[in-house]
This record gives sequence, C-alpha cells and structure tokens, in this order.
Amino acid sequence: MKKTIALTVLSATIFTSCVSKKKYVALENDLNNTRSELQKTRVAKEEIEGKYSAIEARVADYNSKINSLRESNDEKLEMNDLTAMSNKNKQKMRATISKMDPEKVQGAQTLEDSINLAVSYNLKNSISQGADDEDIDISVDETVVMINVSDKLLFNSGSYRVSNKANDLLKKLADVIKSEPTMEVMIEGHTDNRTMVESSYLQDNWDLSVRRATAIVRLLQDKYGVSPEKLIAAGRSSYSPLVENNSKENMAKNRRTRIVIIPNLDKFLAMLDSEQSVAQQTEQNPDLNGTTAVKQ
Repeated sequence: MKKTIALTVLSATIFTSCVSKKKYVALENDLNNTRSELQKTRVAKEEIEGKYSAIEARVADYNSKINSLRESNDEKLEMNDLTAMSNKNKQKMRATISKMDPEKVQGAQTLEDSINLAVSYNLKNSISQGADDEDIDISVDETVVMINVSDKLLFNSGSYRVSNKANDLLKKLADVIKSEPTMEVMIEGHTDNRTMVESSYLQDNWDLSVRRATAIVRLLQDKYGVSPEKLIAAGRSSYSPLVENNSKENMAKNRRTRIVIIPNLDKFLAMLDSEQSVAQQTEQNPDLNGTTAVKQ
C-alpha cells in the first residue's frame, strides 16, 4: 500500500513539473516576441526621428538663407544705385514695365519697386496663362519670390489629391525652377481655420497642409523632373493667414499653396527676361519640357 501511495505521489509530481515547464516555455516565447517587437519599434522610432530632424534642418537652412538675403549688406543688390544694373537689364525692365497696367506702375517709388514689379509680371506671365488674376499672386521681397496659388486651382475641398487642372501650371512652374540650377524652392501648404470633419481620414489642418505641400513636391520631382535637392515641403496649417477667417471669401483666400523661390543673387535680374530664358532652356534641353519625366 505504501508503495502504491509513493508511486502515485511521484507520478503527480512529475506531471505537475511537465505542465509548469510548458507554461514557462510559452511565457518565455511571449517575452522574446515582446522584446523583438519592442526593438523593432525602437528602430522605427529612431528612423522617424532621423527623418524629422532632416526636415527641421532643411527648414532651418531655408530660413537662414532668407535672413541672410535680407540682412547681409555685402550680398544685397544696391537697389538705390542705378549702376547696380547693367544697361541691358535696365532696358529689359523698362520694356517689361511698358506692358504693365499704368495704375500698378504708379505705385513704384524706387528702383527696387520697379525691379520687383517687372520680375513679378514676367513670372506671372510665364506660369499663369489661362488662370484668373485673383487665383495667382506673385510678390518679390529682396530677391525672394513668393507665389500664392489659390486652393481651387490645385485641390478639391478637404483633399490633398492634386487636380488635373493644375498640370499646366505645375509644368510651367517646373520649367522656371529648372531654368536656373541655383534656385531653391519651398512649397508651403496653408488652410483656413475650419475643423476637419470627424469622419475624415485626415487628422487636422496640420495634416492636410503638410500632405498638400508634399503632393506638389512629389509631382514637381516625379512628373516634371525637378531635382529633389532643390525642393522643401512645409505645412503651416491655419496659423499664417492672409486675412481673418471671418467670411467665406476670406477663408478662400487663406486656403492656398505658397511657393517660395530663393534664387542666386547673380541670377535674380535674369528673371526680368524669364519668358525668353525658359524658352531658350527648353530648346537647349528637351528634358525641360517634361517628355522624359516619369509619369505619376
């Protein structure tokens, strides 16, 4: 009888030991899987942080270049001295201004004002043929060219998918960018202050503005052959409005894409003859007309 009891106890002990071992192995496997997932998450986090840092660095570099253009007396054009322009460029400027609306020309008080008007006029003619004047606004501030394009020319409401009707405008913009290798371009997405619809796949206006800027950058690179090193994408959400968001008309003005062109100072005055320059570059390099670009 004692032998039977001992045998039963021994069997129970062995059985219990086997079950515990299986549970231990299962728990150990779960722990290893968790560690593996944690490691993958850390790697992914580091990659995202690295990409974000790179974007921050490019934006900081862009801001630095704008500040240097405005603050460095050594690099500024001597706008108040007619000798800062060659006779050829003076003739181009006068020829351009003669084509402009006299009312707009009357506002030019200095040589700098005249140059900015002439550059803006030629650029607008180069990229906005067929578009309403109110949909594209171009201004120049000490050789930094800022182009505001109305939301309705590029996107449908609440979407970051670029409309087909924007193709002609983007191609002309790409031709201008490629005509001067030293240009750098920042694409900024701007929205009004309305809250995104809850069922929307977009998180908020930050998300929408960044995705719109990135969509334009991808098209300029992939479809129209602009070198990616020259491009910067940025989203400003609703926090840099042109006017107060207190009416439908004002909200429409704030929904825009701003294209900031930072040309080399030596090339700035060449924009006085931008239409001819782009045409010549296209003839010399067939790639500029987009025929060899990768279609998206």
